[in-house]
Amino acid sequence: MARPEQVLLLEPQHELKFRGPFTDVVTATLKLTNPTDRNVCFKVKTTAPRRYCVRPNSGIIDAGTSINVSVMLQPFDYDPNEKSKHKFMVQSMLAPYDMTDMEGVWKEAKPEELMDSKLRCAFEMPLENDKTHESEIIKTVSSSASVKTEHSVLPKSASASLDDGEVKKIMEECKRLQMEVQRLREENKQIREDDGLRKRKVTPLAPGHSSSTMATTAVRDEGLSTRVLAFCVLFFVIGVIIGKLAL
Repeated sequence: MARPEQVLLLEPQHELKFRGPFTDVVTATLKLTNPTDRNVCFKVKTTAPRRYCVRPNSGIIDAGTSINVSVMLQPFDYDPNEKSKHKFMVQSMLAPYDMTDMEGVWKEAKPEELMDSKLRCAFEMPLENDKTHESEIIKTVSSSASVKTEHSVLPKSASASLDDGEVKKIMEECKRLQMEVQRLREENKQIREDDGLRKRKVTPLAPGHSSSTMATTAVRDEGLSTRVLAFCVLFFVIGVIIGKLAL
């Protein structure tokens, strides 16, 4: 029984092109599109697995979506006289509705359920004109980057010093606020202590005793004034005695 036609749309369809130089990893992108209303399982295989790294090399493409597969060619010594014989195959199958294990689905798949597409690989070296053009682009980008760097040095340093000054002001403001908070805490503590002492000394009085309370306060104030006057007289006498001794 012939295999069904590939339901996935491949871009490119027939050939993966890798453009040198091949002294570093060269990547080609393969786009797989699922135009159906079913999820599709896929695998990407190659005849030269040691020369390529494929990410992702398998998975599921949801209905009506696409996925990009990166095919990375490892560095090698390129020989323009040698033609590439490497090939890739995209294998796919409709995902079962009750699928739980993708690896198990691949193992149990029947040959008539599998679909595949094959692509060949092509290696290309850039022409001399292309190399010259690329080098000029690299030089232009490098010079532009250096100019931008030179122009940004002074503003950057100025902004750095400005930031330091602002940080210093903020630190001083924080210290001042901390001292103010500490002072307010001490005042609050003192007020609480005075209030507690006053509450302990003063007992609740009935309205009828208000006159006696006022009399007691007046006597206490009068006693305080008498003591202050006595101290003033004492200091005056001591001053007169010291003056006489000095003479």
